[in-house]
Amino acid sequence: MYHTGSIDVGSVLLQATQGDALSQIQNDVLLSSSLWVNIALAGLSILAFVYMGRNITSERARLIWGATLMIPLVSISSYLGLASGLTVGFIEMPSGHALAGQEVMSQWGRYLTWALSTPMILLALGKLADVDTGSLFAVIAADIGMCVTGLAAALITSSYLFRWAFYLVSCAFFVVVLYALLVEWSTAAVEAGTADIFETLRVLTVVLWLGYPVVWAVGVEGLALVQSVGLTSWGYSALDVFAKYVFAFLLLRWVAANEQTVAASRKGTAPSSAPADD
Repeated sequence: MYHTGSIDVGSVLLQATQGDALSQIQNDVLLSSSLWVNIALAGLSILAFVYMGRNITSERARLIWGATLMIPLVSISSYLGLASGLTVGFIEMPSGHALAGQEVMSQWGRYLTWALSTPMILLALGKLADVDTGSLFAVIAADIGMCVTGLAAALITSSYLFRWAFYLVSCAFFVVVLYALLVEWSTAAVEAGTADIFETLRVLTVVLWLGYPVVWAVGVEGLALVQSVGLTSWGYSALDVFAKYVFAFLLLRWVAANEQTVAASRKGTAPSSAPADD
């Protein structure tokens, strides 16, 4: 079980300072390691991705590269915020929760990260599949909605029922994203000539992204079957390693090696009609 111990339940939660959060993080090896491992991997990824994209010149390929590079840039900023105590807080769990009445550490900064990094993942995938702008906008909007309602589910303390209500709304947004990845965008990738790599990245994304609501449900934010903030944090961090850095590496490596395929839009390569004879 994880709680602050030094802050009384009846006290004003805003009195918990960043120093209190930093102290908790530093004293929990499991928790702090889940953050610093990602900081290190994000830093290495930034350097690697800059190098891998150095010779990319076509507009569409550069857009994919830019979106891919943003993934570790957002992550290293976010994880520094978590590790420093800037984007964590202490909340008292509502009645009905397994830890009702206890204060637990909420890593609300993760949701801020996901709201910024997952749209970059979808932007890169969408441009790889050469989907239309309307579909890309709708899916990214649903993704942001998923992250924002997930944040609400994690932070609301007035009602345990409302925590799960926001969780279900977040999952509903997620279904929209899944449908696009599994159905609409897959067809577009075939037409764009990028089906092979898109299929690999699609499977990786869908499987790993499904892990996030599972970690939420079994971790301290949901059913608290796992009552360790450190273990819950490692669950999210492990998913981030593969869903962000491994995903981005595979994508960028393929784009750098197949830039001509990426540069050839399915619309741009369509044969033009010959002028009719008089």
